[in-house]
Amino acid sequence: MCGIVGYIGTKEPQDIIINGLKKLEYRGYDSAGIAVVNHGKIELRKHVGAISNLEKLIGEERLGGHVGIGHTRWATHGAPSDLNSHPHMDMDGTIAVVHNGTVENYVELKAELEKEGVVFRTETDTEVATMLISKYYHRNHDLKKALDQAISEMRGTYAIAVVAKDQPDQFVAYRKNAPLIVGVGNNCNFVASDFSALLAYTKDVYLLENGDTVVLTKDSVNIYDEEDRLIERPMMHVDWDVSAAEKGGYEHFMLKEIYEQPTAIRETLSRNLGDNGRVHLQETVQLTKEDFEKINKIVIVACGTAYHAGLVGRYVIEKLARIPVEVDIASEFRYRDPFVDEHTLFIAVSQSGETADTLEAMREAKRKGARVLSVVNVVGSTVARESDDVFYTQAGPEIAVASTKAYTTQLVCMYLLALFFADLNDAISAEEYENFVQDLEAISGKLEDVLKMAPEIEKLANRLYDRDQVFYIGRGVDSSVAYEGSLKLKEISYINSFAIAAGELKHGTIALMEPRTIVWALATQERLFDKMVSNIQEVKARNAHIISLAQEGNSGIEAHSDTVFYIPRTQDELTPLLSVVPLQLYAYYVAKAKGCEIDKPRNLAKSVTVE
Repeated sequence: MCGIVGYIGTKEPQDIIINGLKKLEYRGYDSAGIAVVNHGKIELRKHVGAISNLEKLIGEERLGGHVGIGHTRWATHGAPSDLNSHPHMDMDGTIAVVHNGTVENYVELKAELEKEGVVFRTETDTEVATMLISKYYHRNHDLKKALDQAISEMRGTYAIAVVAKDQPDQFVAYRKNAPLIVGVGNNCNFVASDFSALLAYTKDVYLLENGDTVVLTKDSVNIYDEEDRLIERPMMHVDWDVSAAEKGGYEHFMLKEIYEQPTAIRETLSRNLGDNGRVHLQETVQLTKEDFEKINKIVIVACGTAYHAGLVGRYVIEKLARIPVEVDIASEFRYRDPFVDEHTLFIAVSQSGETADTLEAMREAKRKGARVLSVVNVVGSTVARESDDVFYTQAGPEIAVASTKAYTTQLVCMYLLALFFADLNDAISAEEYENFVQDLEAISGKLEDVLKMAPEIEKLANRLYDRDQVFYIGRGVDSSVAYEGSLKLKEISYINSFAIAAGELKHGTIALMEPRTIVWALATQERLFDKMVSNIQEVKARNAHIISLAQEGNSGIEAHSDTVFYIPRTQDELTPLLSVVPLQLYAYYVAKAKGCEIDKPRNLAKSVTVE
């Protein structure tokens, strides 16, 4: 939530910052703004709504200067408006601040500042931080010291960047539990909320740790830790291609990312399967057989789509590795005093590696002695850095808010972990292992066949997009995929959709079935197929519209369905990699038919960095 870009160098910052904000717009799009220091004055422009509104406001104007900061907002304190947009300035226009996160004690700080004569114009906690930094800057005219003093009085989670009108040769930034990286260029330096904002300008970055303050000039990057010691952080080179963060001819990032899934799956497999057909996890996973023998249970914790990947993970790990697995929602995990100890393997799943609830759940597990293994897409993210073992997915940049390829690569990681654990636990035969790997390697080709369904799914969506009640049902692992299909639809089309285990229908939910109700019935599990047909018949008897999904060859389902889509045959356990894609496509085409903002759905942000 919220995207920050800062630049200092020999060029004018305006275009660089605006372009960076466009790459970060998935982090928030309630409003956007830019502040540039030019000839002893801060040129501030900001506007509610999309970044295109900010561009229209600026028009042909050139803001000049060589240092500036920008921001795209996802509102937490104060409704979206021009006034509440970032950057914020102090009363006399001396400093400007952009901020991602929350200042938890802003009410108390605001009351104290008001006693000192400060007049506030907005409803935001960021303006409080701005006025507090300004207070100290006017005393010492040292931007770093002013930020340090203000931070010492603030509580919360935040990334902050600050410019001053009389400091055209530097700016400062600070990170506490909110993502912020430093980009190193040629006669220029940057800060940003993530890599995508900087790929066009540099691929060399420093990953700031919690409590780091950084002072940037065009020629230097000085990083100070919590103890105010000048330190060196290792530089990392990002190998993502600039084109990976572009639409590449697709109408929306979401559609592009749906079609990138076969490649992402192949990449994740190739990085973790040896030439001998055995799972050979990346060097960042150091779990040994001796380590695993001390583990008596696994706990998977995540949010949203990653949680749904965890549900599939539980199913396949228990089946292959024969070890108990729990799955919990990260935002609930800490508050039930979970039974976690040194014999627990805690698996955190997060695309961004910055999800606040997942981070705090992970830290709680570590405090209780658990070993932490994370499944993360973003290299060097906070979750990755704080884990004992890291399993990186190979999804590449995912820009659309509604996750697609991150989910399928997370599933691949779950399958590979299940095989890895099964091997460590001596729970799988050589033949079963080989067959599973062969079927897993064949998935990307089968997924390309599934994508050929897109025209038919689009036609269906164009006919049914105006229905306001959609259910997703399934049994076994299909029920986990049903949750993900439902989430995709509600995220981007705003339709009130639900997912439920099919066997639970008769315990209440079937009362909601009526002629205009759509039911997606997932029936891809061979051993549960007859049970699912029975559930479909129950729903059909209430005149709901049935869209069924089954493996090729199970044509008997057609007699009880209005529409049937068939996925290529594979092992039951692997069907989620195929069955989820028609659900992604249906959500996409329904949202398109409704005219929704597909890549930037209302009220949502890609990375939720506050609790």
